[in-house]
Amino acid sequence: MSVGQVIKCVREECGLTQSQFAHRLYVTQQALSRWEQGTAEPSLDMLRLISTRFDVPMSRLMEMPGAGFCQSCAMPLYDPQEHGTESDGTRNGDYCRYCYDDGGFLQDYASSDELIAACAPMMAESCHISVEQAEDCMSALLPDLKRWRQQDDQPQSRP
Repeated sequence: MSVGQVIKCVREECGLTQSQFAHRLYVTQQALSRWEQGTAEPSLDMLRLISTRFDVPMSRLMEMPGAGFCQSCAMPLYDPQEHGTESDGTRNGDYCRYCYDDGGFLQDYASSDELIAACAPMMAESCHISVEQAEDCMSALLPDLKRWRQQDDQPQSRP
């Protein structure tokens, strides 16, 4: 499903007209119509606003593959061989082989920014996009991914 089709579904799920939905996003009804028709695409910042305003996961808006994507780095997982492994050798359904192998994470990133810097070039190559686009995609998706949600949910130790 295209970004425009997803936006239209979200709008219809909210029971809003194009004019009402556009008003809540501070855009014209014509701009929204072009997105829904697929003749234009909203910016990443607009997708973030839609996500926040209408409580829609970024992964839904950004056309992530149905087969899933790594819950650490957001790398699309098109092939089962791209999945990481557990200590018993079985494939892990949540993480890619670049982030997770043999039952554990391969890198202990101090922050999601550090992970983005390390992984964006691989995502760019895999998805045939620019490094900047990969960085934007990752920065939009990472806060909702399992690895980073779990890290944020853990109580912070005090010095």
